[in-house]
Amino acid sequence: MPRFRKIPGYATPAALAEYLTELSPALSLPLTSQPSQAVLATDWSFHDASRGRITLGNRFTILPMEGWDGSPDGAPTELVRRRWLRFAESGAKLLWFEATAVRHDGRANPRQLVLNASTVDAIRHLRQEAVAQHQAKFGSQDGLLTGLQLTHSGRWCRPDGKPAPRIVYSHPWLDSRVGLDDTTVPAALLSDADIDQLVEDYITAAVHARDAGFEFVDLKHCHGYFAHELLSAYTRPGRYGGTLNNRLHFLQQVISGVRQRCPELAIAVRFSAFDFQPFQAGPDGVGVPTTDSAYPYAFGATDSGLALDWPEIEAFVAQLEKLGVGLVCVSAGSPYYTPHIQRPAFYPPSDGYQPPEDPLLGVARLLDISRRIKQRFPTLGVVGTGLTYLQQHLPAIAAGCVQQNWMDSPGLGRISLSYPNLPEDVLAGRKLARKLICRTFSDCTTAPRNGLRSGCYPLDDFYRQSEDYERLKAIKRE
Repeated sequence: MPRFRKIPGYATPAALAEYLTELSPALSLPLTSQPSQAVLATDWSFHDASRGRITLGNRFTILPMEGWDGSPDGAPTELVRRRWLRFAESGAKLLWFEATAVRHDGRANPRQLVLNASTVDAIRHLRQEAVAQHQAKFGSQDGLLTGLQLTHSGRWCRPDGKPAPRIVYSHPWLDSRVGLDDTTVPAALLSDADIDQLVEDYITAAVHARDAGFEFVDLKHCHGYFAHELLSAYTRPGRYGGTLNNRLHFLQQVISGVRQRCPELAIAVRFSAFDFQPFQAGPDGVGVPTTDSAYPYAFGATDSGLALDWPEIEAFVAQLEKLGVGLVCVSAGSPYYTPHIQRPAFYPPSDGYQPPEDPLLGVARLLDISRRIKQRFPTLGVVGTGLTYLQQHLPAIAAGCVQQNWMDSPGLGRISLSYPNLPEDVLAGRKLARKLICRTFSDCTTAPRNGLRSGCYPLDDFYRQSEDYERLKAIKRE
């Protein structure tokens, strides 16, 4: 098993950056001599083609983090409420709330939120409470922006607990992972008419999001779910496959419909800028690529499925800008088959593989693609990801990303579960609470993979003292 030096072993951001240069001279970490507090407290803005200019009160974003803990019908529960209110009190001014299915069969798990006529009031009340909580703590809601991520899980649908995949195309290495074979693929394959209906479902969900008070919706195009899979539908015939324009036809129609019905609603897109071929555990448990052959299914990657294809990424983002999208969040890969490029971690989830590279390389790759996008499209609002692994060095490197124009806003994902008030502490100039800093133990992934709620079991007392934690420890011992 490869062993890499843990992040706390690096005394300064500069030492960490020097180590990265040793690993890969082509990658770097942005450093700044300015105080993190001063850089990250600045406001910023982006322009949406319909809603207009939107200004954020500071640089922090809370990324969409799920808990696998909604009600059976898709409404928020007390656990969802706890998470949203903790995010509202974080000090971040961009609250990007969690993946919410546009219909029941699109849920990735039986407890995922669903946005429909039956749940919109409950979601509206929770958003109102979150905004009120933010105002009560910070004295104002000026510069605060709330959005909701809309999704259909496609290949990874499990609305009733068992795999119920709806696929964009047959995939020779991923079909079997969701229980498909030659006899069952045809029934799982989405037709053009099925996708036409999904266009309407997304537009309807956006209307509900507007009615619930959100200022923007995210049309999710990341992590292997339906819309992300469309981006790699190179071999699919018909209106939704082949050329880039065809692969974006779904997104184009949804944006057009939302603009017509909800002109006051801004549109964002969180997308996997690049994908790699699926990895699996090798004989020693370390992740290895699935094939040595050509891999023609990775959006934003070369035919090897192991290196970035910048021209395709650039062409996609250019289309987003042409469609009037003013805000993007840059991610990569999928937690199902390439977690090491999507959320770099020292400790993999129980069903994963040991990292095939130092996780710092995964972080640097994510930051670098944000840099390339921001500098190629300077007027686009860019939220970056992958920062959690940096632990105590996160504020300084996040400030470097902003100061050197690598991104407009550093997004906080896993660390927001263990330490939601990190933005508040940084902006107040306080020392970080080291006992709350995420160490990438991956329990927040291992738990839901085994039917438990997601949360930070090692560091959040609420989850550490729960019965689920005892179950989780037993599962990890097996």
